[in-house]
Amino acid sequence: MVLAGDQLRARTGQGPSGHRRPVRGISFQVRRGGDWSVPQARIRVEDKRLINCESVDVNQLMPLKYRWAWEHYLNGCANNWLPSEVPMGPDIATWRSDRLTAAERLLIMRNLGFFATAESLVANNIILAIFRHVTNAECRQYLLRQAFEEAVHTHAFHYIVESLGLDEGEVFNMYREIPAITAKDEFEMAITTDVLRPSFSTETCAGAQRLLEDLIGYYVIMEGLFFYSGFAMILSLHRRNLMTGIGEQFQYILRDETIHLNFGIDLINGIKEEQPALWTPDFQGHVRDLMRHAVDLEIAYARDALPEGVLGLRADMFQQYAQHIADRRLERIGLRAEYGAGNPFPWMSETIDLGKEKNFFESRVTEYRSAADLRWD
Repeated sequence: MVLAGDQLRARTGQGPSGHRRPVRGISFQVRRGGDWSVPQARIRVEDKRLINCESVDVNQLMPLKYRWAWEHYLNGCANNWLPSEVPMGPDIATWRSDRLTAAERLLIMRNLGFFATAESLVANNIILAIFRHVTNAECRQYLLRQAFEEAVHTHAFHYIVESLGLDEGEVFNMYREIPAITAKDEFEMAITTDVLRPSFSTETCAGAQRLLEDLIGYYVIMEGLFFYSGFAMILSLHRRNLMTGIGEQFQYILRDETIHLNFGIDLINGIKEEQPALWTPDFQGHVRDLMRHAVDLEIAYARDALPEGVLGLRADMFQQYAQHIADRRLERIGLRAEYGAGNPFPWMSETIDLGKEKNFFESRVTEYRSAADLRWD
């Protein structure tokens, strides 16, 4: 297709006199006469930055600078699964029987209600907020993979609700109607509000700190803290051979979330390293305040889901568990532990060792074959 002079100038940012206007994201020049030129200079890997990178084309993946992002992407691809591959027949039979107590049914329903919308909140944050402001191609490659996985997780909860014949309106409206779930979701949505604005920019220190707050809020708190009580609750039933289809899907989700958490922490620490001026004492204090508030919300959620407890689980155990996890997360972003709490569920370490999450795939999960054949070493 041949473009007329005015069209060509509009496409390339070339002024009427033939001089090139600077256009964000355009790395080529147009010669007089309308011929395309070769790029001015090849991209240097050392010029790549995680945010606020104007000198490197965000579409150029290679050469890689942040190999950790690419490794997380490859690990995610190696763990592909679909909910419909997990058989739900035994769960349907159990749900229709009298094997479950009222307390166990409440625990299952509360966790389905929280996760059903929490996964979509994470996906929205990735696509509508984080992806816009991360200016690195290899990180964006992983974010695309993560967004797909969040869609799979949302699909899993729809599949469970449909399989068990649950009231879809009840489950998918718990984030509006159950105060303990509403409080956690509103906490996360408040963190995202500014970053979602069309005018938001990370070019100022305040703006970059807001993005960093968003990353901590979603990766460290939402996926790294809020999800883990639910994992422990559902997997405790799975260990007793109850609701094994749901339990198997939660194992797959936990495996995905482990990579999400590790990627997010690497991204947060990478931004801190490139822009140390963001990590001020005041901002660190703000992060600690967010974590303390999040722990309180998680304790309230556990009390709502386990008002009377079930075999092997009591609400007060999740207070200690939330504090234990919060300490681990704070340490991984360079902050001291807040609570000094131990792990009340040592059996969870058989599924995932919170102190060695980066080695999760090497030491815990055997080679992935299919979603119907999940085996743990």
